[in-house]
Amino acid sequence: MSKIDCSKVIVKESGEKGDGAYANCDIKQGDMVEYGIVRVIDIVGHNCPYVFTWSEDRALWAMGSGCSTFYNSNRTPNTKFIRYFDENRFEVIALRDIQKGEELTHTYRSIDWRKCFDKLD
Repeated sequence: MSKIDCSKVIVKESGEKGDGAYANCDIKQGDMVEYGIVRVIDIVGHNCPYVFTWSEDRALWAMGSGCSTFYNSNRTPNTKFIRYFDENRFEVIALRDIQKGEELTHTYRSIDWRKCFDKLD
């Protein structure tokens, strides 16, 4: 089995936000949208919006595989990003039914404290 599957997701222009992740097919609530792995990197990510917080204590940062770095943030998202810190992997789950062509969003875990997200929502 592959460690990465983003076959239900495409990346395309998302207006003012730059590129974004979009549903490549209809996705039902509770279904897996994407899964993948991360690579923990030696960086302090407070000013870089393209890395994920990768520990509860905010000390580790990681870059994600697949389309994971293209999901834009929304306070009422249609997906949830689940982190498995000890396995360096993630899953993205649909929070509701999502139609083909709809932008995929999640709420960034660090949206309220990272400097690079000051201008979001």
